[in-house]
Amino acid sequence: MSTSVRTLTETTFDEEITVSPVPVVVEFWAQWCPPCKMMAPMLDALAGDFDTRLRVGKVDVDAHPELAARYDVVSVPTFLVFTDGELRRTMVGARSRAQLLDEVGVSVSP
Repeated sequence: MSTSVRTLTETTFDEEITVSPVPVVVEFWAQWCPPCKMMAPMLDALAGDFDTRLRVGKVDVDAHPELAARYDVVSVPTFLVFTDGELRRTMVGARSRAQLLDEVGVSVSP
């Protein structure tokens, strides 16, 4: 499994969330969004630190407005959590690492 944040597009989105054997956290973000820029290093670290228990993806809302509309994303950053291809949780706004992991349901211990 890759240890990097995956850039998701209209073409790759459905496959990425449905084939994943682990939960997938998808951040809907934008270049112009300061909180999104603040979250980027933390998401990169999560992708590496939890690579066997969590996948992390990003969707640029300006490049893929259809995906944002599909999930009613009206504010960035918005985080969607998918398990077994199903949307399980929606979170709006920046979060700390601990808060995000807690809300996703990933334990920090191995």
